[in-house]
Amino acid sequence: MPMEKKIRVLIAKPGLDSHDRGAKVVARALRDAGMEVIYTGLRQTPEQIAETALQEDVDVVGLSILSGAHKTLFPKIMTLLKKKGLEDVMVFAGGIIPEEDVPELKRIGIKEIFGPGTPTERIVQYVLSNISERS
Repeated sequence: MPMEKKIRVLIAKPGLDSHDRGAKVVARALRDAGMEVIYTGLRQTPEQIAETALQEDVDVVGLSILSGAHKTLFPKIMTLLKKKGLEDVMVFAGGIIPEEDVPELKRIGIKEIFGPGTPTERIVQYVLSNISERS
């Protein structure tokens, strides 16, 4: 029987944010759902995140931010992913992101934003329902 390829997910904490409990909870939920999860740890630069996504050949990048720097860091990450040929990688984000910032983040390619208190089952189902086969 052929082995089914697991969905590979990178969970990243960009910037100087030092709280990662939510990112770890999401990482565990995705892992428990059968995905292969790579967690970058704290204080990652956009360059480190994009390079890790490339090196780990991920299907999904989940960004977690609480610092308020999403309008600076997320566009840079999206640009770097595109420069590395990873425009087919699905990107979602979570954390403290004001509702008025969501349309711009979606415009730059972030597929979904999950706020505080989002059930992990919703995040898992979103990834499973929206992942596409990468070439």
